[in-house]
Amino acid sequence: MPEIHIAHPQFQPEPSVTAEQRQAASAAQEPSEVRRFLLSRGNSALADRSFQILMTLCALSIFGIVALIAIELIGNSRLAWHSFGLQFFFKAYIDPYTGLPTYWDPVNGHFSALPFVYGTLLSSLMALMLAVPLALGVAVFLTEMCPNFLRGPLAFLTELLAAIPSIIYGLWAIFVLVPLLREHVNPWLIKIFGWSGLFSDDNPTGLGFVSASVILAIMILPIISSLTREVMIAVPHSQREAVLALGATRWEMIRMGVLRNARIGIVGAIILGLGRALGETMAVTMVIGNSPEIHRSLLANGSSMAAVIANEFAEATNDLHRSALIEIGLALFIVTIIVNALARLLVWAVTRGAPARVN
Repeated sequence: MPEIHIAHPQFQPEPSVTAEQRQAASAAQEPSEVRRFLLSRGNSALADRSFQILMTLCALSIFGIVALIAIELIGNSRLAWHSFGLQFFFKAYIDPYTGLPTYWDPVNGHFSALPFVYGTLLSSLMALMLAVPLALGVAVFLTEMCPNFLRGPLAFLTELLAAIPSIIYGLWAIFVLVPLLREHVNPWLIKIFGWSGLFSDDNPTGLGFVSASVILAIMILPIISSLTREVMIAVPHSQREAVLALGATRWEMIRMGVLRNARIGIVGAIILGLGRALGETMAVTMVIGNSPEIHRSLLANGSSMAAVIANEFAEATNDLHRSALIEIGLALFIVTIIVNALARLLVWAVTRGAPARVN
């Protein structure tokens, strides 16, 4: 008879667990210091939600401030709008006795913003003509040609011009710039270009559109130069290397590889400088002459939209006078917002996605 063997499972003895291993296992199950800190804080959903609401309110407050300014300007300029309409900006009162236009006569109630619009546009455009070539030259030198040890101080001094208050510019213009133009520059302009009628000898004071445009050019120079540098830095180095690899000179590389690719942003920087020039008040008020007239000569006295508000708002003779000044402010407010928004859009179109870089 065959034998039947039943296999009994052999149980292995459990390995002995040391005290160190048990202590390590228990420590692994305990929460870490960071987790205990987070658990001790409780639920942070309320704090996060409150922070989000606070930041949203801060962002919306900017729109609220702009909206309140616009509402206040529109409400206080309603009287001038009803009295003159859009003709306020391009039509003048014609004196029936002399046949001459009267632009700004608060005593008789004749108001026209045409000389102030003319003075603002003329002085700003002349300032751009003076500032843009110099700003582009400074930006190109600092970005492409300047030695490293000189780049920082020059960039700092250029941007320091933007921190000087406009009243300081005005005082410097009165005591230094105006005498210089009156004694040396204006006579030369009259002698060379007097035949054109743009530089006629009819203003011996030295004040006028030329003085205002020169001081504006100095004030907008750091803005245009700084933004142009940022746009040029955003151009990839591969563009420069590709142009140089084709045998181009340094100037050709800058012209074709850098300036051509950055032209949209440079235009945006120029428009942003124009926005600053349009709204400048004190420096222009001190040197433009403050005459509500339209002259062909660039050496003649004039006025600007910001200057007439600064000069006459506190001494407004009646409600219509005050409303006309506020309407000029409303027009300047709208134009400035449009110009600055367009400039920022053009600069963003070039610099988007570009890494930040500090020279």
